[in-house]
Amino acid sequence: MKTLLKLEELGALLLAVYLFSTLDLSWWWFIGLFFVPDIGMLGYLVGPKVGAWCYNMFHLKSLGVALYLIGILMEFECLQLAGIILFAHAAFDRILGYGLKYERGFKFTHLGEIGN
Repeated sequence: MKTLLKLEELGALLLAVYLFSTLDLSWWWFIGLFFVPDIGMLGYLVGPKVGAWCYNMFHLKSLGVALYLIGILMEFECLQLAGIILFAHAAFDRILGYGLKYERGFKFTHLGEIGN
């Protein structure tokens, strides 16, 4: 099952790469912004509950899809880019086994405990 889920996330990441290729932007934007959603980890400086909430907000693929679609409707390329980056990064993290976080701590995710 884990292999199937990782393949599904790889498909999502490839979709994000394709969608980025439709934008009139340099690939340096994609590379440079790819890890920006990890800024959500800063919430863990406050505590595990705030950390989990912040991390999860920056790793929701549905938020990435929503930003992308709003960007298309408003013809605002920056929102499309933000949505693609968020979606791509979340898919990449899930390929590596980093899922959405529970409030118990960083290593407790919806994909299982990190490191096990």
